[in-house]
Amino acid sequence: MGSLKHINKYFFKYRWRLGLGILFVSISNAFGVFSVTYIGGAIDYVNSFLKNPGVVSDPYDELFVFGLKIIGMALLSGFFLYLTRQTIIVMSRLIEYDLKNEIYDHYQRLDIAFYKRNNTGDLMNRITEDVSRVRMYIGPAIMYIVNTFITFILCIIVMIDTDVKLTAYVLLPLPLLAITIYFVSDTINKKSTKVQEKLSDITTMAQEAFSGIRVLKAYGREQQSFEEFDKKTTEYKRRTLGLVKTESLFQPFMILLIGLSTIFTIYIGGMEVIAGKITFGSIAVFIVFVNKLTWPIASLGWVTSLIQRAAASQTRINEFLRTSPEIRNDHMAPSAILGKIEFKNVSFTYPDSGIQALNNVSFGIEPGKTLAIVGKTGSGKSTVASLICRLYDPTAGEILIDKKRLANLNLADLRQQTGYVPQEVFLFSDTISNNIAFGVNADKHTIPAIENAARNAAIYSNIIEFPEKFETIVGERGITLSGGQKQRVSIARAIIKDPQILIFDDCLSAVDTETEEEILTNLKSLMKNKTSIIISHRVSSVKSADTIIVLDDGQIIEQGNHQELLEIKGTYYNLHLMQLLEAEKQGSKADHKL
Repeated sequence: MGSLKHINKYFFKYRWRLGLGILFVSISNAFGVFSVTYIGGAIDYVNSFLKNPGVVSDPYDELFVFGLKIIGMALLSGFFLYLTRQTIIVMSRLIEYDLKNEIYDHYQRLDIAFYKRNNTGDLMNRITEDVSRVRMYIGPAIMYIVNTFITFILCIIVMIDTDVKLTAYVLLPLPLLAITIYFVSDTINKKSTKVQEKLSDITTMAQEAFSGIRVLKAYGREQQSFEEFDKKTTEYKRRTLGLVKTESLFQPFMILLIGLSTIFTIYIGGMEVIAGKITFGSIAVFIVFVNKLTWPIASLGWVTSLIQRAAASQTRINEFLRTSPEIRNDHMAPSAILGKIEFKNVSFTYPDSGIQALNNVSFGIEPGKTLAIVGKTGSGKSTVASLICRLYDPTAGEILIDKKRLANLNLADLRQQTGYVPQEVFLFSDTISNNIAFGVNADKHTIPAIENAARNAAIYSNIIEFPEKFETIVGERGITLSGGQKQRVSIARAIIKDPQILIFDDCLSAVDTETEEEILTNLKSLMKNKTSIIISHRVSSVKSADTIIVLDDGQIIEQGNHQELLEIKGTYYNLHLMQLLEAEKQGSKADHKL
């Protein structure tokens, strides 16, 4: 139950609903319990009439009154039970809503490193399945706990008032029930945790299979994927059945205990009637009470299972909620970004893999200037972009923007004034226009602004060829668009923000050289008075930059403008020659085809 303490703040928030729910369930049970006494009274009345038929000439009127009282009590009990559900069950839905929002909000504030450590399926499972299990504790479990407690107390009061000895015999099996629940609940808790873990594995695999369906089909791995999924679901079924078997022990055990209580009621009660201590109606009342306690007592096993499952799920939820983001916005004051960037002896090692991406890197960019970064795969180019956007903090050294440490800037302002086109393009399952205008406010979310951004990104002509044009819905992760089209939509999404810092991380790799030249020409006017960083493996993309740095193994090995680097005749010069030769070969092949 310790993990479920996290929910207590929500109980306090909705304390009036909870309090009213407890009041309503108490009133409902009071009407239900005291209606049973009228059953005993009716039986005693009939018994008196049979013994002395001349006393009452017409007993039907009296029995009719008893019937009306019993029906009236049942209706009132049902009405307050309805109010109970309108308070406690509705409260559980409201808390479910709040808890999901809390988890989602916390997910948003966690950094990139967290998402690299945890898979999407597990994240989804904790905010869906785990929260649903917690809601079952908040609503049904609490309602039945209160219902059982109130019913039990009221029944015991009436039973003790009727006959103490008979009450003691009827309740004799209950301590055995409590001991059984105590030992079984721990087993249920452990099995519930394992079931949820396996469900997360299944969710993860399904999510990955659907996201990568093109690759899966291209390699003809459908059958192998199904077989692997079948193995996971079989293990989930095995663990679930183990949990169900444990839970199924409760029901027959409840029936056995209720049966023993009924036997005690009839046998001991019969002896008490013979002794003249109680009436026939009292035995009937006790038997009805035993059966009335059947579901509340039997539900203890089910409720225990709900609580244990909820505790296991809340433990998994708390694990993430207690994860503190490594990247925090500790400075809420507005930060104006002009665009001067400085790296001073910056080193960075990825926390999960332990790979050192940058080693003692230093460079500077003046506002309004363009810096280009080239280098082979794994040299640290994309890491520079991630550090500027503060997706990570450097392991050593410091990064300054406008002579202020990056960590001392308002993170929201920094990212709002940074247009970042990542190497791995991600588009949402939405319209093309909404994808382009994703990062801007309503004042810039206009058709002319969207179209202008599309033109500058050289994607406008492609978009207007679609039947729905800018209202075309792209598939999940932009699956309906080609690689080059996705890159250009991503570029349009960055430039529509009109940011002070523009970062293009190898975002032209999937477009041809002509389209690349068109995009770069369009961007020249947009990049005026803005600090721009172009990361590319193509010399044609970076040759116009004010400064070019060449990275190798996380270190700067060459630095200068295009002409200066060619004169050095080092790595950049060799890369330039290789691409010239490649372009000549492609040109020769094209001429040969003509």
